[in-house]
Amino acid sequence: MSIDWKSAPQGQIEVDGAALEYRCLGPAPVEAPTLFLLHEGLGSVAQWKDVPERLAAVTGFGVFAYSRAGYGGSSAANLPRPLDFQTREALDVLGPVLDAAGIRQTVLLGHSDGATIAAIYAGSVSDMRVRGLILIAPHFFTEPQGLSAIAAAKLAYVGGDLKPKLARYHRDPDMAFYGWHDVWTDPAYAAWNVADVIDHWRIPVLAIQGRNDPYGSLAQITEIEDRIYSPVETLILDGCGHAPQFECAAQTDAAIAEFCARLHRLEQQQVAFA
Repeated sequence: MSIDWKSAPQGQIEVDGAALEYRCLGPAPVEAPTLFLLHEGLGSVAQWKDVPERLAAVTGFGVFAYSRAGYGGSSAANLPRPLDFQTREALDVLGPVLDAAGIRQTVLLGHSDGATIAAIYAGSVSDMRVRGLILIAPHFFTEPQGLSAIAAAKLAYVGGDLKPKLARYHRDPDMAFYGWHDVWTDPAYAAWNVADVIDHWRIPVLAIQGRNDPYGSLAQITEIEDRIYSPVETLILDGCGHAPQFECAAQTDAAIAEFCARLHRLEQQQVAFA
């Protein structure tokens, strides 16, 4: 049975033996399409801050977000995470969460690791509910600059203010941080590459990247453009780092609103001609 958006707009769902916190707002899936948010490698439901409200307002869609195991108020994760943790999240967890949320028609919107998980799902699972992808700072392969930035984050966590910041949002900040950091800095992870999922997308895509993102270069966006068979729009933001949804909020919101409006019009036309 799916959750009731009106009576239970936040809570926990049981998926694969884990209790995952969620939050939903705006129109329920029976009333409108849903933007389904997948957070970054150190993120959670709460760390989307006002993004869900903003996106519900500019798109008219419902918005659903959940925290993966080991993040926010969700159950603990088994550490160390496997090197293919993003693929496992996409194939083993994301579908059941979509079911539990009662999703009927959705656009997957992911940031960083969340974008990669959304990309893997769309390229690996035939799910007609997924009508589009919005990928913010996605990763398809490792880059030396990104690996260096992740290694440097440990200094901020151990000797700086990153740990107390994360402690505001995560039940176990060490689990959240080291579960992310230790995979990305594993020497074997340097060869990680999931770009082949792009070859299998058959839905419209909006890709957003900050030109000054320390975790990934524009090569990630070029990989999409070089391989994709479906319609793609890109937004490259000058002077922007890893979090366009906060650093360039107005431009990011506008691009998402326009993309969702066009997609919805297309869906309506297809229904009319069916």
